[in-house]
Amino acid sequence: MDLALLRTFVAVHRAGSFTRAASLLGLSQPAVTGQIRTLERQLGRPLFLRQARGVTPTTIGDELAHRAAPHLDALVEIAETGLDEESGVRTLHLAGPPEFTSLRALPALTPLTSEGLAVRTAFLADTEEILEGLAAGHHDLAIATARPRGGLLTSTPLCDEEHVLVAAPRWAARLGHAVLREGHVVLEQLPVVEVHESLPLVSRYWAAVFDSRPAAAAMVIAPDLRAVLECAAAGAGLAVLPRYLCEGALERGEVVALLDPPVPPLRTYFLLVRTGTLTLPPLARAHEWLLRAAVDW
Repeated sequence: MDLALLRTFVAVHRAGSFTRAASLLGLSQPAVTGQIRTLERQLGRPLFLRQARGVTPTTIGDELAHRAAPHLDALVEIAETGLDEESGVRTLHLAGPPEFTSLRALPALTPLTSEGLAVRTAFLADTEEILEGLAAGHHDLAIATARPRGGLLTSTPLCDEEHVLVAAPRWAARLGHAVLREGHVVLEQLPVVEVHESLPLVSRYWAAVFDSRPAAAAMVIAPDLRAVLECAAAGAGLAVLPRYLCEGALERGEVVALLDPPVPPLRTYFLLVRTGTLTLPPLARAHEWLLRAAVDW
């Protein structure tokens, strides 16, 4: 069986689309379609069901992917290791949310660079983009806030992230004890600083603490939580932030926690790899190192 055909097959299986797989492989869509048809003729079985949007693997397609994908990934690892041996460096391609990856994951992995590990990072805020990139082989290890479906990616819980409702001290002084009496009704009088117009963090906080949806409107949208913190500290409005990110600002009094709910909202981070790739020593080492570091996060 032609390895090139298997590589294309695995790319289509992971991408769920001939078009996306063609883009990932640097091929034309007709070329990808032709290779899949050739493989199907060789096996005498259909591997995908064509749908209006993308493709769905057949039972045989799923079985082939689960058997072939880890071996193809291992061959890629062998090739990359052979290239890296000349310089004595092995490269880990890591993907994850920009803030968490910058402030947590990268500092934790830094000691491994003294062992010859080079790290290349992709900052991606969109979880689907992280999962698709990992499945397609663009990344070796990824951090995301959702578990992937199917068996081609393996997830391991990394840590829980506590969310805190914060604002500049002047806003807290203006609200006083009204927050404790009237809760979200008073809070919704404040402007909001968020990462997206849909208010993902504020909405999640409101649902967990108040069992409602926020009625407030965003005044500042900044797609980076570090920028959200700076704007909140400057008085632009309230924000919901991970405690690890705003802990220093809270200690310095630059922002104030507006509430202290008995059960604070949490979000779980997961370490993700392609199934079967944890047999590769450099990847396994980085995976283990992050899990150990996360005990103190």
